[in-house]
Amino acid sequence: MGTVIGEVLPLALGVAISPIPIIAAILMLLSPKARVTSVGFLLGWVVGIVVAVTVFTLLSSILPAQDPDASRPVRGIIQIVLGLLLFLLAFSQWRKRPKAGEQAALPKWMKAIDTITFIAAAGLGFLLSALNPKNLIMAAGAGVDIGAAGLSAGSSALVIAVFTLIAASTVLVPVIGYLIAADRLRAPLDALRGWLAAENAVIMAVLLLVIGVSMIGKGIGSF
Repeated sequence: MGTVIGEVLPLALGVAISPIPIIAAILMLLSPKARVTSVGFLLGWVVGIVVAVTVFTLLSSILPAQDPDASRPVRGIIQIVLGLLLFLLAFSQWRKRPKAGEQAALPKWMKAIDTITFIAAAGLGFLLSALNPKNLIMAAGAGVDIGAAGLSAGSSALVIAVFTLIAASTVLVPVIGYLIAADRLRAPLDALRGWLAAENAVIMAVLLLVIGVSMIGKGIGSF
């Protein structure tokens, strides 16, 4: 089980270091209904991660069982394809980076965060975690690793729990921190939001490139 956790750790970090969801969470924390919307967003974010990884784990577990010492071409091909998709996303993100002196463009839906409800915030968190293409690829990669490891149901659930905790940490920590010490965190959160907005494209491009290389390396190793 420890080996599988080690394999999915970079993918969990890939989900965690996602500027747009972090910015969305921070904007909710700075909004008039911070305590309501931020908790809803956090719940949706966590549930989306769990659902995505669990689905891909179940799908991967039905692949034909093979000798552990033999090559695993099906798994290898899946991982290489996922790695190539991450390369494409990295290239797309790099092209979107703002030019010198240009302000980074953020999604238009962020302007409506001040008026969002608990249910809408939870739905937004779920969409950004479970249906975001980048996160789906990360979840698929983790699911392939977990499902193909031949773990018991309890061990698989524990690995998914660890993956979820790490992947959700960058939203979880600010929300919990704000609920405990709101006044102290307002200024740091606002500064972090500005930096993430400016560097979003570069952060994501580098992150996707690194994880894509790792995914392709694991895929090649399966042959």
